[in-house]
Amino acid sequence: MKNQPKKLVSSERRSAILQWLLEEGQPITGSDLARRSGVSRQVIVQDMSLLKAKGEPIFSTAQGYLYLQQQKEQRIQRLIAVQHAPEDTMDELYTFVDSGLTVIDVIIEHPIYGEITGTLRLSNRQDVNAFCDRLQQEGAYLLSQLTNGIHLHSVEADTEQQIERALQHLRQKGYLVEE
Repeated sequence: MKNQPKKLVSSERRSAILQWLLEEGQPITGSDLARRSGVSRQVIVQDMSLLKAKGEPIFSTAQGYLYLQQQKEQRIQRLIAVQHAPEDTMDELYTFVDSGLTVIDVIIEHPIYGEITGTLRLSNRQDVNAFCDRLQQEGAYLLSQLTNGIHLHSVEADTEQQIERALQHLRQKGYLVEE
């Protein structure tokens, strides 16, 4: 019989989940957390809801669950408006991360629901590839497909120069929406 992990009880499991998220510093999938704690993925989803309700800064990303720790130095944040076809998504995201930016989220303005935000947390090409692969595997649509390709990204960087470099490349590619 295969060695099964010990099934952790509720409070013990949630403490372990927090510890794993803090130690990793990167997203962990719900399936991986379920395997580590000896429970189903659905139990992990419920645990995440409880942890979030208690104020834990846990975010669901395309790569898994992420615990957002306070950064020692405040990074520069900016909201950038872009528009492009769905097939240009990977190139657009590469443009951001290759300039040293983290793409925090995607935001659209929906005529019925108002502002809709999707958490991304993409910092490198590996993150972008995983996001795009997941889109394809799930057959999911981009939020920007609801708005003729127009969307916003919250981004963060260490320097203004990184943001300016990204804006310049986005402008050259025709993705940047400007007045």
